Amino acid sequence: MKQFLSTRWGIIAVGIFIGIIASLLQFWGNPPNMGICVACFERDIAGALGLHRAAVVQYMRPEIIGFVLGSFASAYLFKEFRSRLGSAPIVRFVLGVFAMIGALVFLGCPWRALLRLAGGDGNAILGLLGLTVGIWIGTIFLKNGFNLGRSNKTHTTAGWIMPLIMLGFLVMMLFSPPIAGENQSRLLFYSLEGPGSMYAPLAVSLVVGLAIGFLAQKSRFCTMGAIRDLILFKQTHLFGGLVALAVAAFLTNLILGQFNPGFVGQPVAHNMHFWNFAGMSLAGLAFALAGGCPGRQLFLSGEGDGDASIFVIGMIVGAGVAHNFGLASSPAGATTAGIAALVVGFAVCAFIGLTMKANTA
Repeated sequence: MKQFLSTRWGIIAVGIFIGIIASLLQFWGNPPNMGICVACFERDIAGALGLHRAAVVQYMRPEIIGFVLGSFASAYLFKEFRSRLGSAPIVRFVLGVFAMIGALVFLGCPWRALLRLAGGDGNAILGLLGLTVGIWIGTIFLKNGFNLGRSNKTHTTAGWIMPLIMLGFLVMMLFSPPIAGENQSRLLFYSLEGPGSMYAPLAVSLVVGLAIGFLAQKSRFCTMGAIRDLILFKQTHLFGGLVALAVAAFLTNLILGQFNPGFVGQPVAHNMHFWNFAGMSLAGLAFALAGGCPGRQLFLSGEGDGDASIFVIGMIVGAGVAHNFGLASSPAGATTAGIAALVVGFAVCAFIGLTMKANTA
């Protein structure tokens, strides 16, 4: 199994598994076209913790907890757990913030873009094009010497911090369950309506998250990496997993009656095409500069990468910023503040990409 997961067919198998299980999670209770969305689920976690008060997107998503803990288990089983950190942490935090802002202008992460397409949402095409363009811009910076520096080996304890945080989140869920008719329990906030109120059973979501985290850690499954490698090296090793995910989700949606083609009236989406494109362009650029898509950053944090953990924290904080300052889109479309934030985000990412080079690190 160890060798198979890292092969081309292993990555395709992981993509098929994610595509099928994401569509099933939607069938079991997660929001439509959002069986799995790292950005959306981290936004819900931010809401559950009270970092924002958008009442319709507050829930401690077990899938995210499972991603980190599953990766943690895989890394230890395959002897790949390595505690390291120190590669421009504040820059990674800022990239995480703007990656989330871009994703919430589009309303989804790269995985959700694929799942939205597999569910028939034509607006996802603009998002995927934007993601590709953002990553392509990132590869230009990489070709011109962009480098965040080298991570350094550190105490094992440091690598345990993010898994322990996620374990703490799980304990909070278990000891602070939702109260009927109340949007706040002892420790957490829970949505009473909207996407945050839609979720599969906790045990199912957690087991699914653990399985995906375990498989993706070893296979190195990464949306950004797949597109980057295709652009830079013409390699399709990782890209096959993305295609497999989309096809598997599409077929599963057809079987379950969850395929509804069109651009208008899609769930938790808007059809302002340029801003769908621009939002994911910013997210893709931030992912490329940080070295991984949001899912990959979670898996890396589970195997001891403190720099990836900083990016994850940046995304969660970015979700709070986006909703507290009206930057996130809604089904009505992108906001004026969100559009302004995209401009700032592109400027910040360009500054980082142009000034942080190997010979100046």
